[in-house]
Amino acid sequence: MVTIGDQQRCDNIGFISSKILSFCPKASLRGNLEAVGVPTSVPVRVAHELLQAGHRYLDVRTPEEFSAGHATGAINVPYMYRVGSGMTKNLKFVEEVSTRFRKHDEIIVGCQSGKRSMMAATDLLNAGFAGITDIAGGFAAWRQNGLPTEP
Repeated sequence: MVTIGDQQRCDNIGFISSKILSFCPKASLRGNLEAVGVPTSVPVRVAHELLQAGHRYLDVRTPEEFSAGHATGAINVPYMYRVGSGMTKNLKFVEEVSTRFRKHDEIIVGCQSGKRSMMAATDLLNAGFAGITDIAGGFAAWRQNGLPTEP
């Protein structure tokens, strides 16, 4: 059953749902969006609960950002590298992720603020990874919420 709140959520993603989804039941929204390469994004506290439940944390920040601090147990595969004053995409990102994760692994994907991780999560879904969840707010929100970090 779709409630008024569910309908409002559907309206908020109308540009996607009108073209992709023929209906918007709460229980099937995640699966339908993932089927077309749109990752689910969750708040950092939910991401932490997923990590505690056995999901693995993929940190897609640069090696320099990662070495300055990261979520406990995170694995770093940069989605982008710093080049001069800008950034360039890691063209071997999916290949490198494939050496550390299986396509059916449950993976939470994080970056510094949530932008790179959403792009990375989208690329992974499109490459056939099934259990991908983006971390809204990234490592900045993770740290602000006092969640466990290393270095």
